[in-house]
Amino acid sequence: QVQLVESGGGLVQPGGSLRLSCAASGFHFDSAVMGWYRQTPGKERDWVAIIGLSAGSIKYIDSVKGRFTISRDNAKKTVYLQMNSLRPEDTATYYCRGAGVWGQGTQVTVSS
Repeated sequence: QVQLVESGGGLVQPGGSLRLSCAASGFHFDSAVMGWYRQTPGKERDWVAIIGLSAGSIKYIDSVKGRFTISRDNAKKTVYLQMNSLRPEDTATYYCRGAGVWGQGTQVTVSS
């Protein structure tokens, strides 16, 4: 059974940091492109960061470049999203995607 489980969300003040984790199971993780997406109420789910099979295959949306870092640990079958210098506009539910499935999402709220 293909499964993705996110963790690490929470409430943080502007300028703070969070690290999201996505633990994968049920598929060949080391051969899967993985991504982080986010969604706010009433809006479409948008991609945030994508990581391919190597560290050189990474893309970010412009609004998070220089603040967010996506990485993967194939031995642990986990993909991470390190989020620094968080802004209120980063508030959203963050989802992990890979192997054609979505995780359940984790809420990130940036507020003072």
